[in-house]
Amino acid sequence: MISISKLLVGANHFGDQLRYHNQSKKQLHGVSQGRGPVVSWNITKSCNLKCLHCYMNSENKKYEGELNHKEAIKLINELGDFKVPVLLFSGGEPLVREDFFQLAEAAALRGIRPTISTNGTLITPSVANRLRKIGVGYVGVSLDGLNATHDAFRQKKGAFSEAVRGIESCISAGQRVGLRFTINKHNYKELDQIFDFIEDANIDRACFYHLVYSGRGNNMIAEDISHAETRRALDTIIERTLDLHNRGLNKEILTVDNHADGIYLYMKLKELMPSRAEEVYRLLLQNGGNRSGIAFANIDSYGNVHPDQFTQNHCLGNVKETPFSEIWSNMNSSVLSGLKNRKPLLKGRCSQCNWLHLCNGNFRARAEAVTGDFWASDPACYLTDEEIYA
Repeated sequence: MISISKLLVGANHFGDQLRYHNQSKKQLHGVSQGRGPVVSWNITKSCNLKCLHCYMNSENKKYEGELNHKEAIKLINELGDFKVPVLLFSGGEPLVREDFFQLAEAAALRGIRPTISTNGTLITPSVANRLRKIGVGYVGVSLDGLNATHDAFRQKKGAFSEAVRGIESCISAGQRVGLRFTINKHNYKELDQIFDFIEDANIDRACFYHLVYSGRGNNMIAEDISHAETRRALDTIIERTLDLHNRGLNKEILTVDNHADGIYLYMKLKELMPSRAEEVYRLLLQNGGNRSGIAFANIDSYGNVHPDQFTQNHCLGNVKETPFSEIWSNMNSSVLSGLKNRKPLLKGRCSQCNWLHLCNGNFRARAEAVTGDFWASDPACYLTDEEIYA
């Protein structure tokens, strides 16, 4: 994640302490010394929707072989022992799992910050109140456009209205909530309207995701925006974030899944705000770029461990057989050990880029999806040759 609000205006939010600190890029197995990685856990593959870009290929059906309640609680205890700071409950749709609230509460009791990624359609006022009482740190609701645009992605009429009601229920309950927006050619022109919606709905956090070609998202490679359009999208995000700050509105704005964003912001600030650019460079250097396989991990609903949620074709082990801490610290895996020291393995533009120390090779899942080579250059890097070789 790239915290645009942190880098641009110096805002401070919970996640910033995990992303920007002196030891962050020196760790091999977690976010900092003595702590494990942030873990995204797909607690079920089942979902009440069938989104076009779902990396899990989820459907509205039951999947056999998923971790049962006893196995899930055992996993949470192992994550607590490994000092995992944040557990992101994802799916499918995590709220369709009957024991979700018990699992979230178990995480909170172990000192792990529970968060949830949801389509929002199942969040009623009572659900929102229960999330707050458990201590869920953040509810991220996927919203990929306004009204008809969102409904088309979700393949369900009325999905937008249901998601908005879920957001409103969280706000009314005092539960921190934000939206998750995956940028693609069908919705990137709505970015200004999305910022208007964030302000009008009193939402205090928004994550703008770059499309990753995984799962059903593999069918959307042609639906991604061009490099020029990506730069315009970032310009809009930067301008609107600065405008919110200048008007005294404290919103946390992040971009996700493309570390070229931090470098792009740095280069813009070098021209417009040189003093701020120096601080941005320092923060990006501390972060060290993409840390899948290092400070971020994924566990799927069957207990398989992956470098991140988009690389589920690479299995590192299964928590039913081996504790997560042992899987995550095992340097015998060529993929995992490679990710922990990936710079010598990268190819093409990535290997020669002058910003590699700030980006760390961006997203391997996109490179593999397009080229078949896990270590090839990320095709979604929108920096020009002049910018990366200068």
